This record gives sequence, C-alpha cells and structure tokens, in this order.
Amino acid sequence: MRAVMYGAGNIGRGFIGLLLSQSGYKVSFVDVNEAVIRAMNEAHRYPVDILLEEGTREDWVENIDCVDGKDPEAVAAAIAAADVMATAVGVNILKFIAAPIAGGLKKRWSEGNLTPFNIIICENLIGADRVLRDLIAQNLDAGEVEKLDSLVGFVEASIGRMVPVQTPEMQKGNPLRVCVEAYDKLPLDKAAVKGDFPPIKNVIWYTPFEFYIERKLYIHNMGHAMTAYLGDLLGCEYIWQAIENPTVELMVIRAMTASAIALAKRHGDEAAPLFAHVQDLIRRFANRGLGDTVKRVGGDLRRKLSPGDRLVGALKMCREQGVDSLYIEAAIAAALCFRHDDLAEEKTPAEILRDISTLEDAGRILAIYDRFKSGESLEAVLVWLKQEAER
Repeated sequence: MRAVMYGAGNIGRGFIGLLLSQSGYKVSFVDVNEAVIRAMNEAHRYPVDILLEEGTREDWVENIDCVDGKDPEAVAAAIAAADVMATAVGVNILKFIAAPIAGGLKKRWSEGNLTPFNIIICENLIGADRVLRDLIAQNLDAGEVEKLDSLVGFVEASIGRMVPVQTPEMQKGNPLRVCVEAYDKLPLDKAAVKGDFPPIKNVIWYTPFEFYIERKLYIHNMGHAMTAYLGDLLGCEYIWQAIENPTVELMVIRAMTASAIALAKRHGDEAAPLFAHVQDLIRRFANRGLGDTVKRVGGDLRRKLSPGDRLVGALKMCREQGVDSLYIEAAIAAALCFRHDDLAEEKTPAEILRDISTLEDAGRILAIYDRFKSGESLEAVLVWLKQEAER
C-alpha cells in the first residue's frame, strides 16, 4: 500500500505520517524544504519521540521517501500511484497545492484508474473539505469536475495531538526528529468517504463531523489559547507553568465546560464525555515535556479573534445555546492584553472586537479587559467573575 503525505512538517511527520507508516504504508512525503527532502531521501526513516509523563519513548517511521513539491510531475506521479493521501500544510498553503493535486488526479484518471480516492484533510479550518475541493476544481475541466465529485472523498480530520515547536535540543542532531505528546487518536468524517477506506491505525469514525471539528476548535483550541493568554498576564513562558496556577486552571476549566455544555446542546449529544475530555486536556496541557510556549500558542491574534475561530466562535455558540459565556469572555479579554502580537498596536480593544471579531455586545469583555489592564490579580478578577455570574 502507498500513501502520500502532503506536508512534512510537525503534524505530517509527527502524527499522520507516523500512523500511515505504522499501518503498513510506504509513505511519500511532499514538501518544498530542500533540507527535509534530502534528509528523508538519504535515510528513508526518521524518529518520533513520544513525550510520556514517565519519560520518552522513541518510535521510528520507516519505508519513506520525499517528493519535491516544486516538481509537479513528480507530485502527480506519487498521487497517481497512491491508495490514500493526506494534507497537513496549513490553511494558507492550500491554494498552492491545489494545482499539483489536480495534476495527480488527472494522471490517475488518464491511466484508467477510476477507483475511489480519499484525501484526509488535516487543516485547522471549519469547512476545509469544501475549500480544498473548490480550489482543486478550479484546475479541472467540466468532465474532470464530475469525476472529482464522484470519485474523490474529501475527508476532514480533527487533529488533537499536540506538537510543539521543535528546538535543536529536542531534535538531538536529527533535523527530522519530532517530539509529540502521547495522544494519537484520529477522528475522521465517515460521511465524506468514497468507496472502501484503506485501513489506518487509531481512526475514530464520526458523523456528522461538525461535532468533532467544533469540539477541537471550541474546547481544545479555545482552552489552550486561554491558558496562554492568562499565563502571559502572569509572566509565564510555558503553557505548563500557566496551567499549574490554580486560578488559571479553574478559569480555563470553566470556559471549556461552558463550551462543552453548548456543544452538547447544539448537537444533541451527551455532555459527560465532553466533561471527561476537558479534564484530560487539562492534564495534557500540563505536560512539561512538550515545552510549548505561551508566545507560540497565543500568537496570530487576528485569526484567533476572528468571528468563527476558537474564542469568538465558542462565545457565539454559547450565546446561541443559552449557555453563560462569562469565562470565555474572560479569555477574549485576556487575549486583548497579549504582549507578543502587534494587533493591539494597530487597533484599540473596542475596534478589535468590532472590526475583527464582529461582536456587537462586547461590554462585559471590555469591563474584564479593564480589570486585567489595571493590574488586578487573577484571583481578584476571578472573585469579580463569580459575583457577575451570580447576578
């Protein structure tokens, strides 16, 4: 069996490529980083360090090669020969890989291969399946678009594994080494599959998949970002330092719990498994081995404060479902104080909430922001939040 992993970054190497290899596939990565391409094609293997609470386990990804993403013919040949494909390139890069993917699909079809083909989309974007499908369709004629819609499954994934920025110390002299947490489940959209899906280790099938996408974004990503913003207020460097503060932990748990209740109501699901998920995330955030920084997790405020993203999207979901969003509003207020982003230099907090977040009712967020900026302790703000919640 052959698989194409488009993107040899942290998620591509440290999660999806690893699972594909462990599932028995020869994995052809596609990337444009010349050093990565050269190293993969010389070694045909690389290590993944699993950061456990009791230490580190080293796994090896074997039977791999890497295709130069700047060579469209080589990319097309790899896709044409593959049984399954995945992308993990980042939302902003999808538009650049659409044409090469289209070329690979055309080659498959021109060679008479009309078996269904599934693309696992590992991008942090709601509706990524439609985005990638439409981008690819722009590079096909009408007849090919018909084949695209009948033969190609755009299967969204929810990527829960946390992979920090890799430092030289983590890589231990091997630029391909990736350090990751132990969590290794891969939820996929069952309804999007075309034909028989090839076997892949640790897949969790779910439909409708919006539930898993929103669970990842509005519970996991929201709580992770909130931990960073509250930690920044305390001067923390690492996420684990922030979540070890009891006040941060309590505020993050209450925000994620609000999202969990709203998510359960929206999808008619049970809340108890989501509450267990919240507790598991708190434990995972505290993993010191990840070395994940407040600056990295909290960065890119313009995206993270956009209307449908982790913070404002969670807030709007709570409001729609009649769930008190007070602690999520505190997360947004803390984000407005974040020191490692230049957005605050461009706009006032009120302008950010109006122009970027498109929030009309933001009075309580600004009130919490004023308390943070005045230098009140987190403990004092928590007391005020409790009083506000009881009104």
